[in-house]
Amino acid sequence: MNNFVFYSPTYFVFGKEQENNTGKYVKRFGGSKVLIHFGGGSVVRTGLLDRVKASLKEEGIEYVELGGVKPNPRSGLVYTGIELCHKEKVDFVLAVGGGSTIDSSKAIAAGAVYDGDFWDFYQGKAITKALPVGTILTISAAGSEGSPDSVITNENGMYKRGASGEGIRPAFSILNPALTQTLPTYQIACGITDICAHLFERYFTTTSEVEVTDRLIEGLLLTMIKEAPRVIEAPEHYEAQANIMWAGMMAHNNSCGVGRVQDWASHDIEHELSAVYDCAHGAGLAVVFPAWMTYNMKHDVNRFAQLAVRVWGCQMDFNHPENTAKAGIAALKHFLKSIGMPSNFAELGAKEEDIEKMAQSACFGNGRQGTIGGFAKLNDKDVAAIYRLML
Repeated sequence: MNNFVFYSPTYFVFGKEQENNTGKYVKRFGGSKVLIHFGGGSVVRTGLLDRVKASLKEEGIEYVELGGVKPNPRSGLVYTGIELCHKEKVDFVLAVGGGSTIDSSKAIAAGAVYDGDFWDFYQGKAITKALPVGTILTISAAGSEGSPDSVITNENGMYKRGASGEGIRPAFSILNPALTQTLPTYQIACGITDICAHLFERYFTTTSEVEVTDRLIEGLLLTMIKEAPRVIEAPEHYEAQANIMWAGMMAHNNSCGVGRVQDWASHDIEHELSAVYDCAHGAGLAVVFPAWMTYNMKHDVNRFAQLAVRVWGCQMDFNHPENTAKAGIAALKHFLKSIGMPSNFAELGAKEEDIEKMAQSACFGNGRQGTIGGFAKLNDKDVAAIYRLML
């Protein structure tokens, strides 16, 4: 196990109707003038936004609103939000929505106290200072409600890139599983896939003797395998939604990633797909991960076999562990298909003729140096080969 520092100060408020206490938590963490950032549709239609505003008013907290966040959040709205914060002298950013809204809120919060272009953070500059951010989660997926990370698509070149820093870890996050009960099952399945992907990115490591985090990851994956069919069949199942929501946070606050090398190539590969084709991030990952696993199994076949045995219940073939590893990949594909996820390029709307361009962008675009991934270093030829496995 490698040396590490782990600090996760987010104040989590979990359970039914907790969004009605939003004003109290904003005040607790120093907010007096709030930017409420959201997408649109559901938070308005369900009355969630009105409940949040009523809670702020009850505590005497002023607010301004900025809606319009879309999946794969765009840089243009971030710039608008930063300008609004300056104009209105906002001192707190409140995200009401899913991962896209939270990521956009984090970018605004960082940019509002930075003299340069907020995109500097998405080219590698660490975020050490930002306006405090609070979140009210409406979909279990990205884990941004507990993480120091944000992903934004720059409309100048359509680069989808991530930023990180303790400055944007949320001050508080309200997690009410009931808010996810009205989601379409496709969105729920995309979220489940994203959660699993965050766990896989940490599981495939070159670091030895990391049994604690291995077992944490395996336990969370087993939870997702159990709860996914229940919640797909009955989205109103509160307990299943609750387990998935907490698993989503645990998958990405990095408690499962400490002390070990992590990979993240699959996310980089998928970011090109969702930037170019605007597909759902979870749907893209459903196609990417089995292909990435198939291509990289040779780097440590025993780790793939371990996952197959411990999570998918495969029988270990000690003479030919590659057979066990392949069985695990097949089990993952079956699981993803069973919850309605796509399995190839065509189902994502992706095109074979774009492969070389996306591979180049993944490895060299926006200042990258030619390789991606921590488990296996992949160059543009490797990435192109992985895309072809998705055809």
